[in-house]
Amino acid sequence: MSEDPSKPPWSASRDHGGVDFEEYAAVGQRRLYRTAYLLCGDTEAARDLTQTTLAKLFQHWHKARVADNLDAYAKTVLVRTFITERRRSLRDLLAHARSTPRAEAQAAVPSDLRVTLLALLDELPPRARAIVVLRYWEDLSVQSVASLLRCSESTVKSQCSRSLARLRAQLGDAHVYTVGS
Repeated sequence: MSEDPSKPPWSASRDHGGVDFEEYAAVGQRRLYRTAYLLCGDTEAARDLTQTTLAKLFQHWHKARVADNLDAYAKTVLVRTFITERRRSLRDLLAHARSTPRAEAQAAVPSDLRVTLLALLDELPPRARAIVVLRYWEDLSVQSVASLLRCSESTVKSQCSRSLARLRAQLGDAHVYTVGS
């Protein structure tokens, strides 16, 4: 069988009614975890989010298995679960003042750009973070992100623009790279 290894057997182009949950979970778990890690920025939280997503998929497998695109369905469940959990904990986070002033917190951020970006992503609101992760790390189109999050394309564009401006402002000149340098 000469299938494309990067394309799962239950992509939108194939009838996946015969795929059982265990088969999907075994193969799809790694992709879900990667997205979950980018959303959470923490390995344990990403594992929990992935497991919660798989539990929800199992609970509603009769609907999930007949979805046009099983991966998109699973990713939608993952992102919505992330947003819901973040909203629940947001009240608790807002109740506690930060223990370190802003300048000290920025000085404590490691210089590695990847780690810095993950820390800054953590400061974005859950929906904005989800949009940035889906749009730029997952490389989804504006239309795909809008469909996953059930919002308009203009909302995705404006949230991306605002979030990127916020990230650029927080990064400052320390991480500006010029072409040809």
